[in-house]
Amino acid sequence: MKNAIKILFFLFPMLVLGQISDDEKQCKILNEKAMQIYLGNPDQAMKLLQKAEVIAKKVENDELIGLTIGNFAILKRMKGSFLESKKLSLEALTRVKSASNKATILNNLGACNRSLGLYNEAIKNYLNALKIYEQLNDLKRQGIVDDNIGMVFSALSQMDKAKIYHQKALDLFQQIGYKKGFSESLNNIAIALANQDSVPKALVYFRKSLRIEVDLKDQKGIAESINNIGGAHYYLGATDSAIFYFKKSAALELLLKNSSGVAQSHNNIAVVYLDKKQYPVAKKYIDSAYNYSVNSKIAADLMFSYQNYIQYYEETNNFVQANTFNKKYFNFKDSIQKIANFKEINELETKYETNKKEKLLAESKTELLEKDIAIKKSKYTVLAIAVFAFFLALIGYLIYRQQKLKNKQQEQEFELKSAITHIETQSKLQEQRLTISRDLHDNIGAQLTFIISSVDNIKQGFDIQNVKLNNKLGYISEFTKSTIVELRDTIWAMNNNQIDFEDLRARILNFTEKAKFAKENIDFKFNIDATLNEEQLSSIVGMNIYRTIQEAVNNAIKYSNADTIAIDAKRENGKIEIVVSDNGKGFDSITTEAGNGLLNMEKRIDDIHGIFSLESKIAQGTTIRITLDQQSLNR
Repeated sequence: MKNAIKILFFLFPMLVLGQISDDEKQCKILNEKAMQIYLGNPDQAMKLLQKAEVIAKKVENDELIGLTIGNFAILKRMKGSFLESKKLSLEALTRVKSASNKATILNNLGACNRSLGLYNEAIKNYLNALKIYEQLNDLKRQGIVDDNIGMVFSALSQMDKAKIYHQKALDLFQQIGYKKGFSESLNNIAIALANQDSVPKALVYFRKSLRIEVDLKDQKGIAESINNIGGAHYYLGATDSAIFYFKKSAALELLLKNSSGVAQSHNNIAVVYLDKKQYPVAKKYIDSAYNYSVNSKIAADLMFSYQNYIQYYEETNNFVQANTFNKKYFNFKDSIQKIANFKEINELETKYETNKKEKLLAESKTELLEKDIAIKKSKYTVLAIAVFAFFLALIGYLIYRQQKLKNKQQEQEFELKSAITHIETQSKLQEQRLTISRDLHDNIGAQLTFIISSVDNIKQGFDIQNVKLNNKLGYISEFTKSTIVELRDTIWAMNNNQIDFEDLRARILNFTEKAKFAKENIDFKFNIDATLNEEQLSSIVGMNIYRTIQEAVNNAIKYSNADTIAIDAKRENGKIEIVVSDNGKGFDSITTEAGNGLLNMEKRIDDIHGIFSLESKIAQGTTIRITLDQQSLNR
């Protein structure tokens, strides 16, 4: 959603001092430890900083006092106390002398001003911090500040400019291998894309970011990415999935005691319920979001809550209250002078870039002048060298021409050998695949068949009075039969480099025919667009689609009590859409926890970079939708 904009931050670097006392060393260590744990344990970080402050004041070291106060400011900002954090940052700036520490404080000050809606002050802080980091050649923190500047432009709805800064940050983080920063930049680019109606592409970026945050075990980053994925699902029309992700994000933010994060998620949930016209539930979430917004004092969250109140009261025909919140919204919007800041912010950014270019131009002019002098001094030497070089070049050309002919001949021989080797390798691989599939079929398949036969012989040859044992033997027989089916599907996929939709249709029809035998009261419908018959899929993509459809049909048979299950595949707007639907009892996808089957389906489609969505309503059935673009099909 538009308001799903995150606050970036980074740790204070160590002070670079000469000879320092043991107390000063201890103060630095306490600051470092605090900033290593403050994301996961802010209360413990606060206690460490309090100890550091006592030591810094004891040794009367202004740099250490400023460092500690600056770290206090970061903790206050992360807890949503932006005015207090800003006050502490300004005090810290008066004490520190280190350029790196100053830049860190300026960046935190910029984050506070951005969250308070003071965008012109924020851009000044960020540009001053960026200038220092460029002088220090600190690529990591240059990327962080570039990302923050991008978020200012995103807040001002200047998405093209926002993407330029986020991409600069992304390139820097990729260059130095900083995963957290890379994840943040992916999220921010995705937010800009979503606001420009490129939602499917944004969803791919959000999911990449989520995978990185999970690897990093960053709970705050996970919560933010999940919230953004929910927003993408909302824009794609999968409202039940959107609510599921928003609620999951809100629960994580509550555990982290992040008022702003809870406000964002609850505002997003309210929007979905307003669209569904479930007004009492929507009002509950709007009130909650408003209270958390007031607590966090984040301008974007508060404005979002005002907008939700306006929509709620308009749709419930309470126009007096709608007008009241409309006035509050515009008064607040005017108070942060968002529109008035556009010109000043763009001028600041342009001035910064111009100064940077002028400095580079001046350096270039100096270099050119020095080169011109050097050229004049050496022109006679160059003339003599040129004559000598001509003869060398002539000899070199003759040698080069002969060598080129020789190289061309060797290259042709190499290409021929490579082609022969490639053909031989492919042939060997195919032979190996056939050998493995034969072994699977002849050995494991035969063994599984023997198990079925043995179990059936036991049941027929002995008068088994124990019902529980008899049922268990029956279960083993059925399980082994289904394993043989799975084995045959695997052998089918292994024996094909590519699978077309005609192959897929045959497999699915075979599966549904068996399902009809097991459930005679269910009517199976299978429609596939004729234009898809020749569509080629890799074996991995084909198998993942088949398994997902198989799982969806199995779930419908087992749980839905449906009398009709339909499978439809068609091409639409250059993409392929596969829908599995039933008219069964449905379920509440918000309150019902997703089982392994649903998670496996979503993971299979995510692995081939498709889009998976689920819609289910009680007494109205369930619909599973798989969307694949051409890039996904060729993976």
